[in-house]
Amino acid sequence: MKKVFLSAGEVSGDLHGAHLVEAIRRMDPRIRFFGMGGESLKSTGMEILIEAHRLSVVGITEALSKIPTVLMALRKLRNWMERERPDLMILIDFPEFNLRLAKIAYHLGIPVVYYISPQIWAWRRGRVKRIAKYIRKMIVFLPFEVPFYENEGVDVSWVGHPLLDIVKPSLPREEAFQKFGLDPGKRTIGLLPGSRPAEVRRHLPVLLRSAILLQKELPDLQFVIPLAPAIPEIKVRTLIERHSIEVKMIKGFVYDMMSLSELLLLASGTATLEATLLEKPMVILYKVSLLSYWIGKELIQVKHIGLVNLLAGQEIVKELIQKEATPEKIAKEALRLLKDETLYQKVVASLQAIRKNLGEPGAAQRAAQIILSLLNGKEL
Repeated sequence: MKKVFLSAGEVSGDLHGAHLVEAIRRMDPRIRFFGMGGESLKSTGMEILIEAHRLSVVGITEALSKIPTVLMALRKLRNWMERERPDLMILIDFPEFNLRLAKIAYHLGIPVVYYISPQIWAWRRGRVKRIAKYIRKMIVFLPFEVPFYENEGVDVSWVGHPLLDIVKPSLPREEAFQKFGLDPGKRTIGLLPGSRPAEVRRHLPVLLRSAILLQKELPDLQFVIPLAPAIPEIKVRTLIERHSIEVKMIKGFVYDMMSLSELLLLASGTATLEATLLEKPMVILYKVSLLSYWIGKELIQVKHIGLVNLLAGQEIVKELIQKEATPEKIAKEALRLLKDETLYQKVVASLQAIRKNLGEPGAAQRAAQIILSLLNGKEL
């Protein structure tokens, strides 16, 4: 029986990891999985050694408070690997932590696969040297990542994007409106403040004030918040009540809520790519602590932070970062899209073009085949 260690530190990584585990198990049900993850990986039967939410933060300075927890987790996982000697390690994004795990595995002689590349092409590119040393195989989602890694001598395969299999509404449109108590005669605006508690604290008040400004201008709007699993419902409800605006808060059914929305106001992250696949125009915002912002500004080496704009090679949807992320500016950009049908359809067409360049469905299955080849000692 083969043992695989898997480490995912974010909500999106947990989801992609679960689909990968299921794809591998369909091909070989004898493999046992252990590691770090969240509810999605736990639901596959993977033995959770470290709960991912204990380590997940955003921002450079915010991470300082997690250092003792991170060191404790690394020590626990190192001890487990020394004792159990897994046949393979799979890392999913979360580079600050996972590259340290890769180093441990390398010195123990455990081959490492990286599934979901860290965005080192965007900032701190020097980390590619560690990847070239410690990682046996990179499995990437975005087509432009292949030449980046090949130029650094890294063994890399592009499998397409797994979100192509995942991002789809589960309910018919009419049924969804009825189930969630929404008015099909009103235009729906989705508010997505992020999947981490810190992101919600920073972004949701700004989004709620933006919603108030929008509703003053367009009274026929209704607002929804699809709640991420790690976000406490009571905290979001308290914020909504404090801003005196009616917003439907829906637990789960994220893609149904995004699909029903005419426009999405969202935090930069995986949600921007999900919105792209659903062909939904959006306004992107992001805020971190002031120190994190200034440090990040010096390190980031790309013009855009939204994945949708990175894939397009230009700004096709507005990005409002840090002090630019004000309710007034968010509302102004949203109104431009809601009032100008020609502009709205132009953005939709751009999103459709990006979607076509992300490959075909079946990414997890293709990745599973690569991983099983490694586990079985076959050449790739």
